Amino acid sequence: MSNLLLRRALLDAVRVPVCARASSGNAELAKIGNREWVGYGFNGQPNYVDRPDFPMPAIRFQADNPDIKVLREKERGDWRKLTLEEKKALYRASFCQTFAEFQAPTGEWKGVLGWSIACASIAVWIYMAMKIFVYSPLPDSLSDENQKAQLKRMLDLKMNPVDGLASKWDYDNNKWK
Repeated sequence: MSNLLLRRALLDAVRVPVCARASSGNAELAKIGNREWVGYGFNGQPNYVDRPDFPMPAIRFQADNPDIKVLREKERGDWRKLTLEEKKALYRASFCQTFAEFQAPTGEWKGVLGWSIACASIAVWIYMAMKIFVYSPLPDSLSDENQKAQLKRMLDLKMNPVDGLASKWDYDNNKWK
């Protein structure tokens, strides 16, 4: 119950009412300068991010300058009258990159793979150094002949005759059942 009350109090403390967000527009407008706020964006904040899952950012990429303002006025008319260069300039004023540009592979995987292999290599070298210089050699009791002798002794002493090793040994024929 106290956990629920604490969570409720934290949510109420963090939650910002809609009217408070609307009144903080001056601070948000100061951050974006004279760039045009053209939509809601992916989270309602005036920020620009190239995202494939939400292709329409809240603000334009570049600030309005006189050249862009002339093109925007021309844009309101017939688009067939715009040249290809003007269309590209309008696009670059609104967006930083095309879909093909921001979804193109960056080659970051090469660095990640390289560092992963380097870390694995260092780990192997540390293991080998520890095995050679730190750990003592294995005891003689782990050698094959000593383990066979230990098994023979356990069978001779008939250790665990009900459900252990001795129960699986045929003492009459001297072989496993």
